[in-house]
Amino acid sequence: MKRWMILLLCLVGGIRETRACDICGCGVGSYYIGLLPDFKKRFAGLRYQYKTMRSHLGPGGTTSYLTTDEVYQTAELWGGWNIGRRFRVLAFVPLNINSRENQGVTLRQSGLGDIATVGYYQLFDRQHTTRHNKLLVQSLWIGGGIKLPTGRYQPAVRKENEDAPNNFQLGTASVDFTLNAAYDVRLMDVGINTNVSYKINTGNKYDYRYGNKFTANLLAYYKIRLAPTVSLAPNAGLLYETADKDKEGAAMKVDISGGYSLLATTGVEATFGNMAAGLNFQPVIAQQMADMRVKAGSRAMVHVTYLF
Repeated sequence: MKRWMILLLCLVGGIRETRACDICGCGVGSYYIGLLPDFKKRFAGLRYQYKTMRSHLGPGGTTSYLTTDEVYQTAELWGGWNIGRRFRVLAFVPLNINSRENQGVTLRQSGLGDIATVGYYQLFDRQHTTRHNKLLVQSLWIGGGIKLPTGRYQPAVRKENEDAPNNFQLGTASVDFTLNAAYDVRLMDVGINTNVSYKINTGNKYDYRYGNKFTANLLAYYKIRLAPTVSLAPNAGLLYETADKDKEGAAMKVDISGGYSLLATTGVEATFGNMAAGLNFQPVIAQQMADMRVKAGSRAMVHVTYLF
C-alpha cells in the first residue's frame, strides 16, 4: 500500500507553477484524457468539448469596450488500441469550432485541428488480495506522443491581435511532442486515476513557439455494477495546467501568454455492453493567466464510444 501512495505522490508532485499554458486549455494543442472507458482490445468514439474564455481584461479583471468573449468547441474522433498486454496507442482527430465576440460582432472559424497520437508501455499490472480479503489492482503506463500540424494556422490573426493570446487558431503549424504517464489504483470498486503529461512544443515556420505545457489530472471514482454488462462510475477530482510563456522570433517572450489554472472535475462514466458514454463538468477553482488579462470559464465534455 505504501508503494502505490509514494508513486502517486511522485506523479502528482511534478506539478509546478512555471507561469503559463496555452491559456486555460482553450484553443490549440489541448488533449484531455481523463478516465478511459473499460476496453479489452480497441475502442473508437466521438467526444465533444466546450470551453470559454474572456480576454482584454483591465486591472482587477475589469471589462471595457475591448473585452472579448471567446468560445472553443471541439468535436473529436478518438480511439484506442491495446497491442498485446504491454502496449497501447491512443489517437485524436479534432474538428475545432472557434468563435470570438466583441461589441456585438462575432468572428468564427472552423476546420480540422492538429491530429495527435500517444503510445504507452505498461510498466506493471498487479493484483493481490489484502489481509482484509479485498482485491487491490494497480497499473502504470508510461509513453510519449506526437502532434502533427494538420490544423490551419493564420499568422495574420496573430498580427491583428498582438495584444490578445494567440489562441484563436485551428492549429499550431508545429510538430510537438508529449511525455505521458497514467497510474490507476483500485481497491475493489473504489479507485484513483492519475494522468500526467508534459507537452514539448517546437517553433513553427512563422517564428512562433507556444510554451511547453504540463497537465495533471487526478480523479477518484466508484464503480457501480448494475448488471453483468452494465456499470456506472461517478468520479470527481482536480485538473491542473501550467506551461512556459510563448515565444516569438528568436527568444522574445510573449507577454499575453502564460499563467496557470486549477479546475475541479465531476462526472460519470457508463458502460452498457459494447458501448460506453460519459460526461464531465470542470469549474475553475483558481487561475492566473496572461498577467491577469485573461479569465477562463468552466468547461464541459461528453463522449459516446464503441468498444470492440
